[in-house]
Amino acid sequence: MQNAPVMTPPEVAHADPPTVSEPRPEEATEVVFEMRDLAVSYDGVRAIEGVSFDIGARQITALIGPSGCGKSTFLRCLDRMNDLIVGAAVHGTLTYHGVDLYGPKVDAVEVRRRIGMVFQKPNPFPKSIFDNIAFGPRLNGKRRELDEVVEQALVRAALWDEVKDKLSESAFALSGGQQQRLCIARCLAVQPDVILMDEPCSALDPIATAKIEDLMEELKRDYTIVIVTHNMQQAARASDMTAFITTDVRDDASRVGHLVEYDKTEKLFTNPADPRTEGYITGRFG
Repeated sequence: MQNAPVMTPPEVAHADPPTVSEPRPEEATEVVFEMRDLAVSYDGVRAIEGVSFDIGARQITALIGPSGCGKSTFLRCLDRMNDLIVGAAVHGTLTYHGVDLYGPKVDAVEVRRRIGMVFQKPNPFPKSIFDNIAFGPRLNGKRRELDEVVEQALVRAALWDEVKDKLSESAFALSGGQQQRLCIARCLAVQPDVILMDEPCSALDPIATAKIEDLMEELKRDYTIVIVTHNMQQAARASDMTAFITTDVRDDASRVGHLVEYDKTEKLFTNPADPRTEGYITGRFG
């Protein structure tokens, strides 16, 4: 991808600027995403605005907030999935490893290869377990050593031992938790840099959820992970950094999401800087 001019959005007023904790020099990490006054609108109506923070490499960043605040909308900005929604427009600055992600010379398909997505509900293809994992590499032109690619992806997704003797069977024969790990393996097979997860455990039981959380902890050694979750305990357990997003009601009664606070997860959950964050994580609202 090549550098491209950054589009400057209209000025956006913020009654309460977000609290963003800057790491001390000894804590500095490589920046993968840098957002400055990021906003998303649908048919000209702002859904989320005023998002400014950095996402570091090989960390798990959790996005929390009440339903409808724009967490998933924001997440889709990171891999340009909002491009596929008619009427959606992204404003502000969003760079990926220093490159304007929405620059005119950036290939959105290549963006989605480098930045994989795992959705809320497991969505295996109506194919065999093997063909699910091999689908992406084949699409990218790989024809040789697919057996090794599939095995490595399933091993990384902690699923190999459970499926190695039934790779030709339908992916739909797997349990919900296994299907979600299969979808993670399918993502890993194309060797992404970043993995986005939109409520990946909401449809799973506690045992399957624990396996996904253990898997995320293992994967962050090599990948940058951003996860949307409504589960406060999951965010506190699994993430390194947390962003709290909420909604404001404007004078015209419309609602718009914005970033309230971004900090290390332990600090945000034990000593939040904004009373709205404390109110949400303690269940007083949201």
